[in-house]
Amino acid sequence: MSALLYALGILLIGIGLAVSIALHEIGHLVPAKRFGVRVTQYMIGFGPTVWSRRRGETEYGIKAIPLGGYIRMIGMYPPHKGDAPGTIREDSTGFFQQMSDEAKEWESSQYSPEEQHRTFVNLSVPKKLAVMLGGPFMNLVLSVLLLAVLLIGFGLPTTTAEVKSVSQCVVPATAPPDADCAGMPPAPAAAAGIRPGDEITAIAGEPVGDFQDLSRIVRAHPDQEIEVELVRDGAPMTLTVTPLSNDVVSLDADGRPIIGEDGAPRTEKAGFLGVSGTQAMVRQPITSLPGMVWDTFAGTAKVVLTLPMRLWDIGVTVFSDQPRDPNGPLGVVGVSRLAGEVVSADAPGFEAKERAFTLISMLASLNMALFVFNLIPLMPLDGGHVLGALIEGARRQAARLRGRPDPGPVDMSRMLPVTNVVALAFIGMSVLLLYADIVKPIRMFGP
Repeated sequence: MSALLYALGILLIGIGLAVSIALHEIGHLVPAKRFGVRVTQYMIGFGPTVWSRRRGETEYGIKAIPLGGYIRMIGMYPPHKGDAPGTIREDSTGFFQQMSDEAKEWESSQYSPEEQHRTFVNLSVPKKLAVMLGGPFMNLVLSVLLLAVLLIGFGLPTTTAEVKSVSQCVVPATAPPDADCAGMPPAPAAAAGIRPGDEITAIAGEPVGDFQDLSRIVRAHPDQEIEVELVRDGAPMTLTVTPLSNDVVSLDADGRPIIGEDGAPRTEKAGFLGVSGTQAMVRQPITSLPGMVWDTFAGTAKVVLTLPMRLWDIGVTVFSDQPRDPNGPLGVVGVSRLAGEVVSADAPGFEAKERAFTLISMLASLNMALFVFNLIPLMPLDGGHVLGALIEGARRQAARLRGRPDPGPVDMSRMLPVTNVVALAFIGMSVLLLYADIVKPIRMFGP
């Protein structure tokens, strides 16, 4: 049964990724067709064709290697100035120039002179940007929609103000881990009669939304008598409590422990109540979506910007005894493994809702990664074409201001050497991640 669930997890994440790629390519396909460009192919995957069907002038299909997709538009490169499509000059010299000319020759052989107006290169700069940004934009929309489902439909893991447990005594943060209550003062919560299951709604007149609010208010009132409003078995109650001044771990603005230079948590004198909160999935208002989208984008962009360094670290760890960074990049195999673990793991408190939440969260992150990664201004990524269109627009505007002739479209075929180097780098990255995912996989629930 566990093996079947593991396979189901891989299948679900595979379907989600395939849909994401398919919609990415639709983001390119729809504006291209809308602007009259002839699209000859719409393919999911690379390599040999597994299935295809022609609809009108476009072949739609699936290829054997599910690592991306593409659409093929006629006229990606401009013909030589003064030459008709399908012709090429004979005076080309140099390896790189020959590579560019051969690419142009092949491109121009795919359409007749009468179809010149239907080429991608013939589009205006705004239309080129719309076509090339359409794919990443679809992934951004998908990521935002999935994050909205998580926020509004499932909620976020939150420590609520419902009391899970009550400490019987006050133990300083500097005490050893095995310290007991001998000689320790009683905890204020226990002395005031607070019980597990009580839902604290306000402290010292301030409303409490979650355990972070509760902790913040209590810490600010050491040795001060305050009122605690709570609900017990559906009935509201008010108790009086005096938080004791105690050595507690210092927290930052986000409620995370502050670690000192020696690696140990910093401590400070603050009010102590002696209760712990309950972990629960709490639905969030739609107003919290922009913040979550930005956090997801910023985190993904940080990973992409530091990708070379992270890949170097992975290369070091897979050929040494160093542990792999659990927050580092993953390949297709690594993502599939995690999805299999999510669906099949027998972990306490990890039920169907938590499994669905985690899978949707993975897909939201994958789509944000596709959005950010494809905006890298390098060929053959969408960002490379976007950069070319922006340069073309800047050149034309500069020529117009100087009263000079239109310089025409940017010849992206001259970037083919760079394109090939980047493509080889991506292949190398994929191979490294594949090897790392096999020999040193990242696991969600440990070995």
